[in-house]
Amino acid sequence: MNKTIEFYFDFSSPFAYLASERIEAIAAKHNRQIVWHPILLGAVFKISQQVPLTQIPLKGDYSLRDFARSAREHGIAYNHPDPFPIASISACRATLWLRNHSDEALNAKTTEFVHTVFRAFFAQGKDITDVDVLGTLATSLDIDAVSMKAALGEQSVKDALRVEVENAIALGIFGAPFLIVDDEPFWGNDRLDQIDRWLSQGGW
Repeated sequence: MNKTIEFYFDFSSPFAYLASERIEAIAAKHNRQIVWHPILLGAVFKISQQVPLTQIPLKGDYSLRDFARSAREHGIAYNHPDPFPIASISACRATLWLRNHSDEALNAKTTEFVHTVFRAFFAQGKDITDVDVLGTLATSLDIDAVSMKAALGEQSVKDALRVEVENAIALGIFGAPFLIVDDEPFWGNDRLDQIDRWLSQGGW
């Protein structure tokens, strides 16, 4: 059996941020490893004919309330960012550069980097579209910011993100967070408790 939880996310998704703060405890409980899959919801939305939740009449106002309420429920720091949503291309490329890196010491920093970038955007109000901001965040984790920023322009890293998005669409992923556990898909922050029960019971 595949002992992973595949976690698909966009750094611009509030619910993906909230889920990222909780998924590690579930993974540890069930002896699972999280595989982080950064994707671009903008590309996915072109296929699914969606728009960002906050831009939908009536539902948009509710979503802002729900983001904050869901964060308070689990004691997660949350300040809705402005501007929102954002293009998270650089942050996603940086994540893939770490996740796919041949240096195991760098690869091991992927999870911490994901959390640091998410928190910078949704808790600290930092502009994570700015590569210099990403560089500062990388430095705080003892990641060489110069090397990381240089990698963002490499064709192999650009291609890695393109392939990640294409694979996500091929799997039927239409939003974030989207988690796959033993080939079973789960969409949304509100499905984490169900994932916990699924893993505890061996599915149903």
